[in-house]
Amino acid sequence: MSTDYQQARAALGARLRELRFTCPGGRLTGRQLARRLGWPGSKVSKLENGRQTATPEDLRAWADATGQPEAYPELTARLAGFESHIRSWRRALANGFKHLHEGLSAEIDRTSEMWVWEESVIAGLLQTPEYARHVIQRYAELLGGAGDIEAAVRSRVQRQEWLYRSGHKLHVLIWEAALRSLICPPSVLASQLDRLNGVIGMDTVELGIIPFTAPVKIVPANGFWVLDDRLVVAEDWHAELWLDDADNIALYKKVWKTLGESAVHGAEARNVINSARRALYPR
Repeated sequence: MSTDYQQARAALGARLRELRFTCPGGRLTGRQLARRLGWPGSKVSKLENGRQTATPEDLRAWADATGQPEAYPELTARLAGFESHIRSWRRALANGFKHLHEGLSAEIDRTSEMWVWEESVIAGLLQTPEYARHVIQRYAELLGGAGDIEAAVRSRVQRQEWLYRSGHKLHVLIWEAALRSLICPPSVLASQLDRLNGVIGMDTVELGIIPFTAPVKIVPANGFWVLDDRLVVAEDWHAELWLDDADNIALYKKVWKTLGESAVHGAEARNVINSARRALYPR
């Protein structure tokens, strides 16, 4: 199912195709346009079908090559409209949690490498079903509504198949607060912490934990995901923000790297996880 972001990119692609069809000198094939631009034919196809996001330079070249340079301001306005795209939670949840999860899953499916930061919750790709159920339920209570919690849990768990595909890599940083937040019963959190211990050493997962005692260079806040250096998905209370422009992607990668300087890995990360688990059942 399409997200608002994907729909906006597809609409831009349809407009690019229209310009190709209406060249003053006659309709161009995709191959002819690619030759004019010096591009591989696959790039024209990807842009027109919403599978790749155009740069401003791409749009300028397209408008000029199709003999319609006056279309450039319109094209860049369309691009700006979804380079920083806000998806209201309330609007998105009108179709249920499952629909919301499937939108992000579609983007993850075509991603090979991710950088994730979470300050107060375990990253979704590492959640147990029971933990995910409680997290989703809390959001449903806050935002109102959606009755398809079980479908959303199944969708979130299915998304984790990504971790077991060749060529994938998840770099995830978690603040210690996420290990201790009782968003669920202690028994559920204990199982979730055991799951975290289990991913340490996986070829496809690099897990870093930032202890409470670690000095930090920036405030540990605002969870986000960076997908293949092409898309950032950041969450706030009112909306999910999808950022596509190079400057913002570079900023979020810098934030991730800066936070990572305070993280521990391997045996040290396991010690922090085990300390949080022991605190669930103090003697």
